[in-house]
Amino acid sequence: MELKNLFSPGKIGNVQIKNRIIRSATSENMAAKDGQVSDQLIKVYTELARGGTGLIITGGLAVHPSSTLTRCAPCLYDYAFLPGQKKLVEAVHDYSECRIAAQLVHTGRQTGNRKYQPVAPSPIPDKIVNRVPRELKTEEIGDVIKMFVDAGRRAYESEYDAIQLHAAHGFLLSNFISPYSNKRTDEYGGDTQRRTKVLVEIYDQLRDEVGKNFPITIKLQTQDGVPGGLTSEEGKEIAKIVADAGYDAIEPSGGGGESIIGESGIDGLPSRVIKSPEDENYFLPTVNEIKPIVNDCPVILMGGVRNPLSAEKVLREKAAEFISMSRPLIYEPDLPNRWKNGDTSPALCTSCNECFMNVLEGALHCIYI
Repeated sequence: MELKNLFSPGKIGNVQIKNRIIRSATSENMAAKDGQVSDQLIKVYTELARGGTGLIITGGLAVHPSSTLTRCAPCLYDYAFLPGQKKLVEAVHDYSECRIAAQLVHTGRQTGNRKYQPVAPSPIPDKIVNRVPRELKTEEIGDVIKMFVDAGRRAYESEYDAIQLHAAHGFLLSNFISPYSNKRTDEYGGDTQRRTKVLVEIYDQLRDEVGKNFPITIKLQTQDGVPGGLTSEEGKEIAKIVADAGYDAIEPSGGGGESIIGESGIDGLPSRVIKSPEDENYFLPTVNEIKPIVNDCPVILMGGVRNPLSAEKVLREKAAEFISMSRPLIYEPDLPNRWKNGDTSPALCTSCNECFMNVLEGALHCIYI
């Protein structure tokens, strides 16, 4: 099968992507210990760019000192980080019209930084870090919004092609939209509309800062995978709210740390083990439900994308506008070029999740390389 759609250009906002392949945001744990961009991190991104990826989404850039996930997480909470960020963006732009988006994250109740007390919409204990977060006061939520807006402005000034808000996997923004972690009774808690209010306000304020032509996208929690958590039905409602707000693309996702340690074990969302072709594209049912209700907002299929032929089918049938991968590109950063050059065998990644485990202690790598 000719991969006509997979290697056709597409747009997110006004930014053209040379193909439909996105490197989904991946924590590399490769920045310097002060959060600055390192040569090792630049090398990872330039290998991806050289390998044919159309759009790289960075690992989460911390919007506050308390919001780092790992010891060597990259940061963007201060202008001191701009020189390194600009250097990284320039390095990627040197390769084959590759685009790069900055993912902005606050880890919230799952913060890995022990110097700070974790914060969240409500003081629900977190089973991953075994800590009880401090409940944010209503006025403090305005400060959180400003953290994201200021970091987005810095990403824009660093000449990134787009930004992505991380509102999934149990981090702070997904804590707000989830009934599991948000028990508030003020304007930021309660029904679906109020729990999503923080995402709309961040978008509106960001748009004022970066203008109408800079893409603002979102990685969106659509299901929590824990009792009392966000369901896929309510996830659809939230997807429509953020699309109507103006977001330029949605990457639906789900699960997080607490779903992984649940009854489903490591096979749970979001890093499911792929044991057969039937296990691939495991967020496709979610995408199929979301796509018809988000109007013209591009949807990115993530989760177990391994086979270029099935990816081509998804794109041909307009179930999604883009596909994104993480683990396969750790093993094969040149995978897009391999597919484009005619070798359409599936990704060699076995989804063993050792990369997921080792990044918690050291730099991201595949143990089989």
